[in-house]
Amino acid sequence: MAMARTRASSPQAIRVLQALAADPARWRYGYDLATEVHLKSGSLYPILIRLADRELLETSWEPGPPGRPPRHLYRLTPTGREYVATLDVALAERSVPRRRLGLSGA
Repeated sequence: MAMARTRASSPQAIRVLQALAADPARWRYGYDLATEVHLKSGSLYPILIRLADRELLETSWEPGPPGRPPRHLYRLTPTGREYVATLDVALAERSVPRRRLGLSGA
């Protein structure tokens, strides 16, 4: 049995996750996410598929208006919400400037 690969999320995937985390219970269309996070569909949809495969997103289909195809919707799973919370902590820790401790006498 093959082991699932886990790798660090790309900056683009992090932007998508953070956009979804702004209102985690709300279903979002891919087009709206693409506009918000400034990604083209060729970049966004593979990210959404990978996040769904990692069970960080749940997906649903919404019937389209007459003559239009159904639309795919996305939102964070509880696991996705936890993951974003750990990302936010990790990103905050990296952005905190670290003071150098000197051994100078006062």
